[in-house]
Amino acid sequence: MLRALHKKEISSVELLDLHLSRIELHNPRLNSVVTLDVENARIAAKQADEILARGEYKELSGLPLTIKDCIDVEGLTGTGGVERFAHRVPNDDSRLTARVRGAGGVIMGKTNVPPNAADWQSDNPIFGRTNNPWNLGYSPGGSTGGGSAALAAGMTPLEFGSDIGGSVRIPAAFCGVFGHKPSETAIPRSGHFPGSPLPNAGAVMCVQGPLSRTAEDLELAFDVVSGPEVGEDAAWKLVVPPPRHNKLADFRVAILPTIPWLPVDDEITAAVENLAEELGKAGAQVNAIQPYGFGDLRRHHELYCRFLSVWSSVRLSESQKQHLAENMRKSDEFGEFYAQGLLASASEYLIWHMEREELRHAYRGFFVEWDVLLAPNNIVGPFPHINAPWPERWLDVNGTKVQYGLQNVYAAVATLCGQPATSFPVSLNKSGLPIGLQAIGPYLEDKTTIRFAELIEAEFGGFHPPPGY
Repeated sequence: MLRALHKKEISSVELLDLHLSRIELHNPRLNSVVTLDVENARIAAKQADEILARGEYKELSGLPLTIKDCIDVEGLTGTGGVERFAHRVPNDDSRLTARVRGAGGVIMGKTNVPPNAADWQSDNPIFGRTNNPWNLGYSPGGSTGGGSAALAAGMTPLEFGSDIGGSVRIPAAFCGVFGHKPSETAIPRSGHFPGSPLPNAGAVMCVQGPLSRTAEDLELAFDVVSGPEVGEDAAWKLVVPPPRHNKLADFRVAILPTIPWLPVDDEITAAVENLAEELGKAGAQVNAIQPYGFGDLRRHHELYCRFLSVWSSVRLSESQKQHLAENMRKSDEFGEFYAQGLLASASEYLIWHMEREELRHAYRGFFVEWDVLLAPNNIVGPFPHINAPWPERWLDVNGTKVQYGLQNVYAAVATLCGQPATSFPVSLNKSGLPIGLQAIGPYLEDKTTIRFAELIEAEFGGFHPPPGY
């Protein structure tokens, strides 16, 4: 689309109208784009056309796109899917949004999320439920489910979301598109709700990143929004290393060993095994191995649960935390660790950071010998909409009932330590729904995982539109 804009084969206004017509056609069934800004988008598109007419180009000149509800856009509702914030309107752009505008992007509107961006469905009391374009009875994933559904349905060519529990990667996998969870400090994290409009040095794990229909577009979007956080740009610059390799045969691909206490859908496991076999045939070095000291990943996930609980409870009162901790202890096998995060002292939080650094150190040593770590995004593929309260939600994994909340385990393999991870589509399951995997990479070497996904796309096929779109 950008090439067509540069060659003046289509104008930004025409491209915007094309996407608005697709939103008008498909959004009533999908409910993915929940806030439109048509008037300002038309103004931005006309300005882009004037700039393009002068032969001037920016990275996203004239490209219509969408942004997740949780990411602040000046003048547009940003609710976080929470009913009491239904009328919250940010006064400023997030740093990510400002960079998108600065690159010439035309922001059409915002996409749907679950309450507090905390579910693998995208359903909230303000906007209602988003459906998966591959099957309207299924979840598009969460929490960037509105964006992934809009991408797959051709209602937007580019989406910016956020990820702490797989919220970019799982929706990408569920809708058959690409998504990139960046290295923790590669893209500014401020201007996210829940969260803060300003940076918070004590916050870890939650990041913002792009979703697209090609890996090439992920890299373009990453280049646009990556860079220092507010205040750090006085001196700091981000220079991301180039991809380690440009041929699949040159990659050293580690396969994450099976987690013994967590079943994974057989078709996802088969997709990992099939891709590993094909990579071997292509000449890549492939082996089942993980960073030293990761063990069965229980300790890893316990620590992740503590951090996640701290992050998600900062605005709760002490009495609310005590009550929630009691309930969490009754929830699932990791409930005790969520409770510990709710009730943590500052000293405990610092100790957990030291434990996290031990794992980050292990990753640094691991990626001296390996280039990417291949893993599932989730334990299941797209699942039917679930209306039950959270404690009553279960998933069927190969005939075994598994607790719904364990969907963040594979996402956490990258999230806890802040590693970059790129989600890419590989196939369809027997129900005709997408299967996606993730490539986890060395810290601040985001272009290595994106290039790996791009090579997989070129060799084995990438995005295919859902039937009817």
